[in-house]
This record gives sequence, C-alpha cells and structure tokens, in this order.
Amino acid sequence: MSMTTNLAAPLPGGSDDPALRRIADQILGAKAPLAIRGGGTKHFYGEAVQGEPLDVSPLSGISSYEPTELVVTVRAGTPLAELEAALAEKGQCLPFEPPRFASTAHPELRGGTVGGMVASGLAGPSRAAVGGVRDYVLGATMLNGRAELMSFGGQVMKNVAGYDVSRLLAGSMGILGVICEVSLKVLPVAPASATLCFLLDEATAIRRLNEWGGLPLPINASAWRDGHLYVRLRGARAAVGDAQRRMGGDLVEPAVAEPLWLGLRDHTGTYHTRALDAVEAGQSLWRLSVPSTVPPLGLAGESLLEHGGAQRWLVTGAPAAEVRGAAARAGGHATLFRTQDKSPGVFAPLASPLDRLHRQLKQAFDPASIFNPGRLYPGL
Repeated sequence: MSMTTNLAAPLPGGSDDPALRRIADQILGAKAPLAIRGGGTKHFYGEAVQGEPLDVSPLSGISSYEPTELVVTVRAGTPLAELEAALAEKGQCLPFEPPRFASTAHPELRGGTVGGMVASGLAGPSRAAVGGVRDYVLGATMLNGRAELMSFGGQVMKNVAGYDVSRLLAGSMGILGVICEVSLKVLPVAPASATLCFLLDEATAIRRLNEWGGLPLPINASAWRDGHLYVRLRGARAAVGDAQRRMGGDLVEPAVAEPLWLGLRDHTGTYHTRALDAVEAGQSLWRLSVPSTVPPLGLAGESLLEHGGAQRWLVTGAPAAEVRGAAARAGGHATLFRTQDKSPGVFAPLASPLDRLHRQLKQAFDPASIFNPGRLYPGL
C-alpha cells in the first residue's frame, strides 16, 4: 500500500511537523546534491559522500509502541540506543543486532540512528539465524525528490497490499529518498544464552558449522578467528542446555562472552580495531558473502568468519580483482567495507537487468538525483 502527500500543503490531520517541514523545504530549495545525515556513523561505508548535509536527526522519537503486538513505530533520527533501551524495558529487542558504530555527529550518543540502520541494511552476529534488517521492516514513510511524503506498508506483520517498497529501502544507502519513520517487528529477549568455544582450524570449523546447521540446535551466532570457533546458543533453557551437552566444547563465561559478541556487533573488538589500523596503513577490509559450505578461499590476510561461514571478513593488501574473483568463483560477492582507495568500487558490480532496475527506481523516486548521488553505485 502506498500513499503520497504533497508537502506544499498542510500535513494530514491538519497538523504540521516543523522538523519534517524544514527537511522538505531544504529538498525543494536544493541547488546542489544533498547528503542525508543522521548520527554520522556510516560515512565510511559505501561510495564517497557528496553534497550538502541534510540533517535528519531532528526527526526523533518513538511514535508508537505496542509490546503485546511486537511492533514499534519510530522516527528515523532516533538514536538506536534510545530505541533499544525502550525495548529492553519490556524484555524485547531488535534480534538482528544492528551495529551501532561510533557517532561523529553526536559523540555523546552510543551509535547511529534508526534511519541509518535501515538505509545501510547492516546486521550483526545473529543475521544468519534470525534474518536481516529488511525482514523486520513492516512499513515506512519517506520524502522523495519532489518533497512528497510517501507511505508504504503498514504496522502489522501480515501485510500483502501492493508492492513491498518499505523493505526496498533497506540497504538503499539513502539514494531513493529521506526515510522519515519506520515500523519494525521486534521480538522478546531469549530466556537463555550460552557461548561455547572450540579449538579448530578454519576448514574444520566450516565443516562443523555446516554439520550443526543441519541439526535442530538453537545456534544464534558463530565466529571463527585464529583457530578459535565461538558459537552462541539462544532459546529456551532446556534447548540451550541440551545443545551444550550434544555439542561439547568449552563454556565461555558471560563476562567474557558478552564483550566478545558486542565487539563483533559494533566492530569494536580486536579484529575490527586491528583492521582499522591496517586500513590506515594502506590495506583494505573486505566483507565476502559466499555459500557457507565453501572451504577456505586461500586469500592472503587476516580472516574472520561469521554467519555459519557465509560471511567472511578479510584484511588484505591484495588487489580488488583478486578478492572479487575468488568470491565470484565461490558463488558469492565481495564488498569493499573499509578502505582509503574506493576506485575499484565498493559494491560488487551489477549485471543486467539488476542495473537497469536500480536506475529505474532511482529515476522514479529521485528524478533530479539530489539524494546521496553515487553513494551506492556511480550514476545512482
């Protein structure tokens, strides 16, 4: 379902939102491209930022929250920390664990905003088990390139009316419009959790993860690095306890496990902090997405495996063509996540007809190409 409101007239219901009006006026008066900005946490991600800043942080606050319905509607400039605190009070969470990173625009806040979470489409360690951002987006409103307020989807889990444009916004990097508000599905916090550690080489860890993946085990996340495989179990207490006995391994104390998974989620752990130093020294951090059964790719550099082996991080100085070629031969693709040199292109090139569809969508929502130009792909 889609509804469009022209902001040259009063907003629906006879009310006017000053923050929304200011953003609409800036869009209508734009003489140059606009760079959408919330918490400023993801400027490193994607192609280079271009244009004058369009600050959406004033669009903040939780519009409605129905804990019994497992649905929250929140404005795009709302800090993730604020939303997650409200959910935690009711024993609920965003199960896909979006990374918060560090805020440059608001250093007093921990992490980015809801709009940035949706626009980037990034999820954390539990992604393979519970799904990604777009799986939890029920509806959204956004301002298009004509400063029209568009509404898609709804606030219920079963909504089959019209095209699912709201989920199309997940991972769009803001090139289609300014996300103003989103409705999200949330879930209760799992009653039990445990982390197990296994001393395994990379190839054995991949095989073991795939063996476990075919069993009814409450595996919520996994991470392998430097011969250590960590597996997080989450679910009912009986299920977690039974899985511990079946899988074996060493139980990791919560005081050690919680910072481990938090560091993986927010990219503040040892691997990612060392990756930042390597990037400063001229190397690149790649994120490879491949089938989970693929054996080690044999690329030079420091590796970290997540998502049951389907997501593989690599810090390397190897040429982009070598990394992308290895990922493609394995049936996957590679994203240049952090680097000083974006000339090879950040995201894997699109083949036809996907490239054509992306450009048609951009033309439909932002015909003058004023929002985040080139942030996803050149010319988009």
